[in-house]
Amino acid sequence: MKYQLYTAQNFRCIPQIDRLSEEQIFNIEVVSKVLPFKTNNYVMDQLVDWNDYMSDPLFRMTIPQRGMLKPDHFDLIADLVKKGAGRSEIMKAAQDIRLTLNPHPAGQLDHNIPEMDGTRLMGLQHKYDETMLFFPTQGQTCHAYCTFCFRWPQFTGMGDYRFAMKQADLLVEYLRRNPQITDLLITGGDPMVMKAQHLDTYITALLKAGLDHLTSIRIGTKSLSFWPYRFITDPDAYDILKIFSKVQAAGKHLAIMAHFNHPNELKSEPVKQAIARIRSTGAQIRTQSPLLKHINDDSSIWLEMWHEQIRLGLIPYYMFVARNTGAQHYFAVPLSRAYEIYNAAYKNLSGLARTVRGPSMSANPGKVTIDGITEINGEKVFMLHFIQGRNSEWVNKPFFAKYDPEAIWLDDLVPAFDEKEFFYQKEFNSLTS
Repeated sequence: MKYQLYTAQNFRCIPQIDRLSEEQIFNIEVVSKVLPFKTNNYVMDQLVDWNDYMSDPLFRMTIPQRGMLKPDHFDLIADLVKKGAGRSEIMKAAQDIRLTLNPHPAGQLDHNIPEMDGTRLMGLQHKYDETMLFFPTQGQTCHAYCTFCFRWPQFTGMGDYRFAMKQADLLVEYLRRNPQITDLLITGGDPMVMKAQHLDTYITALLKAGLDHLTSIRIGTKSLSFWPYRFITDPDAYDILKIFSKVQAAGKHLAIMAHFNHPNELKSEPVKQAIARIRSTGAQIRTQSPLLKHINDDSSIWLEMWHEQIRLGLIPYYMFVARNTGAQHYFAVPLSRAYEIYNAAYKNLSGLARTVRGPSMSANPGKVTIDGITEINGEKVFMLHFIQGRNSEWVNKPFFAKYDPEAIWLDDLVPAFDEKEFFYQKEFNSLTS
């Protein structure tokens, strides 16, 4: 299949666009001035149900909707567009709006960037002791953009908020100096937009460096869902698979961290072929997704998705809570409801699928999971624990927050039992001050 790209500049070329009203088309134009918009012909032709597009999850997941901007933000940009304002005036207004949307959540820019020899390494993030993230310059875009993406500043020209690095030698040297790192996550954007030769440059450098402490390499990607031909018919698809096999042959564990948000993404023949080809290299495919209003906020959807993933040989890994950035107001599900959805699906899974964890918040202190809602000494509470923490000593320590049916993020919660602060708060403040 030949790749056809659609962006904010040419979205009117989408063959099915004439099904939309002029108002809907105008709304897309307005929202895409602020939030990134990119899709392709595979998503439009094979994933979106155009017979019921207004309620279709893949349509909402890739096509900007009016509600993704708050009303005052939408009206500001809409008025500028209607009066024919110049590009620079619209861009300035859009940038002002973006700065109000928490463009670098969870301390990514302020607290996660490591230094080496006095230089900040803007293509790396090192938040947890044993795991480091690498953002290869050539992989900082995607085959299509998710409307809920928490890394939306990577794609909107916000240069000061962009993570990227192309120096393999700096990557290797930082790993060499930090032997506590066992896992490297290559992320983006989407590393699978890279040509095989670029990916091979980084992988070869890692494998030749003699980093015995580096036992696992992960690659985060949405390509299985949004462009499975990357592993089937793209000119260098075979070369990509050879790289995966090379990692395994070198004695490193390779995990493809695949983003699937709805069972409809698993139904096409191309995605099934792509999954089979990747698994034939010895790589594991683990799956993750945020819980999203308008897309998958129903336990039956998650149950179907996890069942199908197990059938295809995938490993369910995470249900996340929609991050506190971008269009969170549009996608967020209350934490109480998130737990209900997770639990209703989880209790109907077989043991093979109970590898999944959640609902988890990737917050500034760490990954915090909701274990349950209960009552202790007459007080209704959330039970929580850290899966990961800025201090590894926090991991697996249970703590409690007052039940709040409106809370959508960790920052909305307060300690239970009249405690003044959560157990980690003082140390977290000192770590991030």
